[in-house]
Amino acid sequence: MISELEKKVIFRYLKPKKKDGFLNIISIFSFIGISLGVAVLIIVMSVMNGFRNELVNKIIGFNAHILVEPYSDSIKNTYPNDKTLLKISKDLIYTNSGEGVLFYKENTKGLVLRGYSKKDFAKLSIINSENFEGNPDDLIKNGISIGRELALDYNLSIGDQILIMSPSGIQTIIGNIPKQEPFIVTSLFDSGLADFDKNVAFLNIKSLEGLFNLDKSERNLEIYLKNPIEIDFAKSIIKNIFTEEFIYTWADMNSSLFSALKVERNVMFIILSLIIIVAAFNIISGLTILVKNKTRDIAILKSIGVQNKSITKIFFFVGIIIGVSATIFGIFLGVLFSIYIEKIRFFLSSIFNISLFPEEIYFLDKMPSEISFASISIIAICSILITIIVSIYPARKAANQDPIKSLKYE
Repeated sequence: MISELEKKVIFRYLKPKKKDGFLNIISIFSFIGISLGVAVLIIVMSVMNGFRNELVNKIIGFNAHILVEPYSDSIKNTYPNDKTLLKISKDLIYTNSGEGVLFYKENTKGLVLRGYSKKDFAKLSIINSENFEGNPDDLIKNGISIGRELALDYNLSIGDQILIMSPSGIQTIIGNIPKQEPFIVTSLFDSGLADFDKNVAFLNIKSLEGLFNLDKSERNLEIYLKNPIEIDFAKSIIKNIFTEEFIYTWADMNSSLFSALKVERNVMFIILSLIIIVAAFNIISGLTILVKNKTRDIAILKSIGVQNKSITKIFFFVGIIIGVSATIFGIFLGVLFSIYIEKIRFFLSSIFNISLFPEEIYFLDKMPSEISFASISIIAICSILITIIVSIYPARKAANQDPIKSLKYE
């Protein structure tokens, strides 16, 4: 507990006199430094959380959450009726895929082709978005759905005819000739990622299997989960159901990307934490100078019976109050900035006529930001712990002063 005397002395020392102007400046800079460090950490963590979540939402929007591939035998039709599977899944879709070459006028382009039935194609998230153009029911025998970016690059529109060539060949008297079939562009999709839109197209599954000489038994099962974020939990359940098949999740297929994001996030946290550490060292300087200036006061307090632990508490809590108040202000500043970061970005871009978040590089039309209370808690705890650690030394130094020697030289 803190006594009334200790409280009065603490608050007295938090308000330096005019003659302690330099000490006041150090305290202000300590406060500002810690506040800015905490605020910058919160802003950076919020932007990185937002970027990761936006990326995850886009990836799970155009990819299956879990893909089950047959190993030797085809995937049994009884699996989709499994009660546990139906409990965690939203949609179960059979699909097949292959790689072919698009020919249009004098242009050629390699494509990844995915096959769906007309019914299953309409279930995909990117087909149900407002950016989809066309009718999903038109994905029939000779229909193809391509990305908007691909359509812009090759000046394609709905109704145009293109030629798709597959590596699967037809045996003739002159040798093996690759299969080529004409397709009509029936719809345009927009996933939000240019690379996907340029390199992936959708066909009717029967047309794709005919083009690539694929058998129905080779079809994969795409599982769309009710909660795709909890992918590890869902994967463990799926593994128990499909014991003889290969299982890939959206996290597995993008593991290198998310590992890089995680490493970058951790490194940024460590680097930016140095701002708080540097600012916290100002507290050591300020408290050390305060102890030096208050040598006579400390000696008087000791001479009237104030114990060493009380002296330690007084200077310790002076440092703690500065650190905690700076942390709280930094949290307020960081959260406020994170909430209005897109408006701030737009304002700065218009004032200085520069692009602070180019859409063509990040594939996002606005600065993402998602405030994580877990991250804020960790940042606040780290900031306060650093403040506690740096406040211990000057507080002990004050308590260890000899009152007789202190008064002798005053």
